[in-house]
Amino acid sequence: MIAGLGNPGREYAKTRHNIGFMVVDRLAEKYDIPRTQKKFDNNFGLGEIKNARVILTTPVAYMNRSGPPVMALAKFYKINLDHVLVIHDDIDILFGNLKIKTKGGHGGHNGIKSIIDAAGGSDFPRVRVGIGRPDTHKEVTDHVLGKFSTDEMTQLETVLTCAAEAAQSIIEKGFTLSMNQFNRNGVGSDNL
Repeated sequence: MIAGLGNPGREYAKTRHNIGFMVVDRLAEKYDIPRTQKKFDNNFGLGEIKNARVILTTPVAYMNRSGPPVMALAKFYKINLDHVLVIHDDIDILFGNLKIKTKGGHGGHNGIKSIIDAAGGSDFPRVRVGIGRPDTHKEVTDHVLGKFSTDEMTQLETVLTCAAEAAQSIIEKGFTLSMNQFNRNGVGSDNL
């Protein structure tokens, strides 16, 4: 299962905090997996990526309540925690960079904290998509819930493609090769 995190509603649609939704949108489009099914506060669809059966989901609960919907869907489909790949924004990574992790803490991210709480553990993989920290004059909440800057918008398509390809690579090649390819600075063209 691949779960992209974000907030529901039009006002959050193109904000930094919703980059997980955007990556899952990219995967759904590329692999023709419409998320038209609804269950446990998820919009999800079943399909295949690189000959592997997958569920693409975006929980429709707010970010800080993402855990119960994601884990209810995983439990319903009998998916082990280590097969729930979560894609989310990360302020501790510069915009344009991403990092694959196989497990870890929440690092202050309320969506990840909610999943850890609902799962009773943190042993689930993630694709952390960098959105960077705000400049010194801006609050973190305003930055995270804000729209992408003009400069960021010029790179956003490449970032989304790279993050989607990282998820695809995990399915196809596993974690070690995918981490070697994607856990570095920038979204260079050799990742695409």
